[in-house]
Amino acid sequence: MPHITETIAVLNQRLSRKEITREALVAEALTGAQSKPAQYVFTKTYGDAALAAARYADASQAAGVAMHPIAGLPVSVKDLYDVAGETTMAGSTVCEGEPTAKADCPAVARLRSAGSAIVGKTNMTEFAFSGVGINPHYGTPVNPTDNQVARIPGGSSSGAAVSVALGLSVAGLGSDTGGSIRVPAALNGLVGFKNTQKRTPLQGALELSHSLDTVCAMTRSVEDCWLVDGILAGEALKVVRRPLTAMRFAVPQTLVLDAMAPEVAQAFNRTLSALSKAGAQIIDIPLREFAELSKINSPVGFAPIESYAVHYERLMRAEHKFDPLVAKRVKLGESVTAKQYLDLINRRADWIERTEAVIQGFDAVLCPTAPILAPEIAALAASEEAFFKANGLLLRNTSVFNFLDGCSFSLPCHDAGELPVGLMVSSVRGDDARLVAVALAIEACLQMA
Repeated sequence: MPHITETIAVLNQRLSRKEITREALVAEALTGAQSKPAQYVFTKTYGDAALAAARYADASQAAGVAMHPIAGLPVSVKDLYDVAGETTMAGSTVCEGEPTAKADCPAVARLRSAGSAIVGKTNMTEFAFSGVGINPHYGTPVNPTDNQVARIPGGSSSGAAVSVALGLSVAGLGSDTGGSIRVPAALNGLVGFKNTQKRTPLQGALELSHSLDTVCAMTRSVEDCWLVDGILAGEALKVVRRPLTAMRFAVPQTLVLDAMAPEVAQAFNRTLSALSKAGAQIIDIPLREFAELSKINSPVGFAPIESYAVHYERLMRAEHKFDPLVAKRVKLGESVTAKQYLDLINRRADWIERTEAVIQGFDAVLCPTAPILAPEIAALAASEEAFFKANGLLLRNTSVFNFLDGCSFSLPCHDAGELPVGLMVSSVRGDDARLVAVALAIEACLQMA
């Protein structure tokens, strides 16, 4: 198995010293993709093309040609994104026989233009509609952070997360509609960045909910997420680094701290203590607006309404081929009226305005990414009730900031030897550059703690 455990910057330092080659890294990643720990991670690999990209980057370096830092390094792409000449399956079998993509989607095209070696497409929850990561069609990637128990990877970007956690890629292109980057990042001990939605183009990504879908990625560090975000957006964020001593953080007391597992509460409280000792101000605030979300999202919220419109024809043609738990949620949108949908849009706009007014003045909002540890796959596969309970808890905190159209990181905050816990660091829409500076400072503090 390859062990791409270093950040992109460190790998480039090693490459410049000729300690390693990109071709060797990609070759190891492709070999690792066929190993038992990586079972169910990839739905397709691109061996020849990835090796060619790596060789080209190695040759360019030897010739003294300046390159993007990600050039020739292995990257994975969630099977939600169009790749020219292929049918985008999106973790389903329902799409078999549908037209192939005429071109790469912007996210994939920009990764190619930066020179990255795309090693393969990664498995996912069918149609991105779950935070759990179980897939009955292609199998479920096993979370590699527990050698004793087969735990869920988190979803919907399940394969993307495991590809990075196993060292098979330096970045996993995924998506985030209600937490699909941040939840698997948290459960696998990675960094995930959900940018403001409009920052990255949605074209060529199979929709779950166009009101909430976000194109983004997970990596091993904040700096790597910042780098990849710049590729996907077509322009790097201009970040001014700042010390923690100049930062004020809000910790909401409504909703997001409820029902925390003891291990999550311990890691979160330990993290707040470390930030406070480093000079940051930690301020508890009510943020009662979070309690309004269940009523605002009545009758079912954006995802079922908009996904029903997207998948209506597929449901009529082949509902029996759907994951039954996905079909059940998609069909919740069937009876929603146009008036109810428009009312939801208006209620969301009003809630965003009021909630932004409360958050303004803080450098970030802090809470656990998910209130629970990664459950066992077998327990959720055996019980629909257990599945939906876990899914609701996993997505509860992250979905708040999708509804806000905010920007949000998940950072590892557990100690060595503990199962992964994520710290969610979030802000309002358009605050991406400042949030990167905040996340860099928090990451540095936690690495020293």
